[in-house]
Amino acid sequence: MSNMILGIGDLGASKNPEDTVKTFALGSCVAVIMLDPKTRTVGMVHCALPEARINPAKAQERPGYFADSGIPALLKEMARHGCDPTGRGFIVKLAGGAKVMDPNDTFNIGKRNLLAAKKILWAQGLGAVAEDVGGNFSRTVTITVRTGEVMLSSPGRPNWKL
Repeated sequence: MSNMILGIGDLGASKNPEDTVKTFALGSCVAVIMLDPKTRTVGMVHCALPEARINPAKAQERPGYFADSGIPALLKEMARHGCDPTGRGFIVKLAGGAKVMDPNDTFNIGKRNLLAAKKILWAQGLGAVAEDVGGNFSRTVTITVRTGEVMLSSPGRPNWKL
């Protein structure tokens, strides 16, 4: 079994049934998870900010850092694994977008990340079938490629399925 670990701004996909795809400590960041039942491929992007226009150079280097460049980049990565490049037939799930370290709602990064992700997904004709978002705690996301099961964990809480 191989673990594909995605950090902030990373994206990846796998159809190896022995793999897991994992990202740690989503606070205000949002994980966009895509599962293609036809090819049995799973993919995920760990988006830190909503819009690439604030740092085009970083978006060029790490498109996954921003929701508006990361989601199209994930679709391209899924297509490299034989999936429909439009995402047609994909199961999409969202996690993260919490309000952490912003008690006065000064920046609302979590909410802005979620809205940006949903806007990009809708523009692609995609929508999330499940989400575990908001709150004030971080989440770790683990996807088992063989089953497509998405498990969430957070310190001090029992693990739960998305």
